[in-house]
Amino acid sequence: MTRLHVVTGKGGTGKTTVAAALALALAAEGKRTLLVEVEGRQGIAQLFETEALPYEERKIAVAPGGSGEVYALAIDAERALLDYLQMFYKLGSAGRALKKIGAIDFATTIAPGLRDVLLTGKACEAVRRKGRDGRPVYDSVVMDAPPTGRITRFLNVNDEVAGLARIGPIHNQAQAVMRVLKSQDTAVHLVTLLEEMPVQETVDGVAELREAGLPVGGIVINMVRPRILDAEAVRAAEGHRRTDVAKALSQAGLGGARRGGHAERLVGPLLEQAREHAERLGLEREQRAELAGLGLPAYELEFLGDGGDLAGLYRLAADLRKQGVAEEGS
Repeated sequence: MTRLHVVTGKGGTGKTTVAAALALALAAEGKRTLLVEVEGRQGIAQLFETEALPYEERKIAVAPGGSGEVYALAIDAERALLDYLQMFYKLGSAGRALKKIGAIDFATTIAPGLRDVLLTGKACEAVRRKGRDGRPVYDSVVMDAPPTGRITRFLNVNDEVAGLARIGPIHNQAQAVMRVLKSQDTAVHLVTLLEEMPVQETVDGVAELREAGLPVGGIVINMVRPRILDAEAVRAAEGHRRTDVAKALSQAGLGGARRGGHAERLVGPLLEQAREHAERLGLEREQRAELAGLGLPAYELEFLGDGGDLAGLYRLAADLRKQGVAEEGS
């Protein structure tokens, strides 16, 4: 059975990067994953250093180990609506005429619920799709979804289209989408940082998803920085005389230890940075405790200092696999 992984997170937490790394992780060992973008930003193409994705499924990467494949699709609401109109109403050239006069854009603007059911519906169709042999075409579908603040409304399409259509194809499509989204084969993962605002938005997002009956998966803590010094180490350093610290720096080749020497001038700034680092670790412990209270699986990904190139993306995918995300998603 194909599983759907929906990835959301507050803006700036790196949710698109995490979605891409998750797709790579799930595609290992000969499996096939579809990575879906719904916001029209072409973020996936940038991450994989490829040309802009068209409105069709395209192979963009080979998973770690060389046996699995990642396909990608940028879902366009306008094209999805044209597909929908052709499927149910056989409009053909009339559908293209609607596009020319702007009717498609008008429809999705005045009825955002319709736009959402089209976007989620395309992803859910990939989840349900079977090949000629009767087996699922994809082992996993990963959706790079809208931010946490909009995710519940985006996924809860049945409520969104209730005012538009209580019967007919749109209503039936929304119900079919909700059967996938609320099934045990779907998981909504939330990406966060160890900072107060992203963590609070994550906590609120989990509460909203649970209230709507949508299945919450795990928490991905992104951009985790290494722990160098804790508060105890800082106190130990401050307990030494400044002259001793300066001598140690001088012996390491950082200049003179006497007053005014380069090593001596470094002591104050270094101790201040150490204090700030220890304070940040304390705040991060508080945020970890807040996330732990959600009772969900948590995965941590390192901060990529080089800005996150393709090699870094594969490294994050390997980290997710080591932490068992593939087993959770199988």
